[in-house]
Amino acid sequence: MPSADPILPPSSALQRILDSQVSDSSEPVHPPYLLHLAAVVLHNLQYQHDWTSLTIHTHSTLTNLALPRPVVSGLPPKRAYIHPDEQVEILKAEHDTGESIVQLPELEWVLPTHLEEKWSLAQFSSIFDALETVPSGEEVEKMDETAVGARWQGKNRQKRILLATLHDDSTVVYYIMHDGIVKPRQN
Repeated sequence: MPSADPILPPSSALQRILDSQVSDSSEPVHPPYLLHLAAVVLHNLQYQHDWTSLTIHTHSTLTNLALPRPVVSGLPPKRAYIHPDEQVEILKAEHDTGESIVQLPELEWVLPTHLEEKWSLAQFSSIFDALETVPSGEEVEKMDETAVGARWQGKNRQKRILLATLHDDSTVVYYIMHDGIVKPRQN
């Protein structure tokens, strides 16, 4: 009786991301569970929140040394954060011109974590210290330095990370974290 090769079902989108991250590195820098956590967050950003230009980083963009853990960068469909002073400047400009000012999205860093992890300020600081203010990409080069609010955008902005916290039920919650003190928003 001839033996037939089993027909495997096509890989899911998440499995393709996992496979590409594990096979791309000949010498893994991080344990597989951290790469898988980053891949799950990347998948969530891409398929649930419509982010584009997504990448998992394992090395510092400043020193090229291994990051304490993998970090994701990507472009959200709309701005993730607007500085309070920028918001005031935009409102004044809209009032003066009578036209709405469109805020283009910016590349963001995303730090994948699990709900059960315990983080210290030193651990967060090590991540912030290893990353540039804004992830590299052609979107950064296209930025108009004369646009309303440009003082708080791109390389001019304060360093921030979206903290992506994964729960056991696959829910991902995102929090904005800044490096240092940030002026509070006015309601």
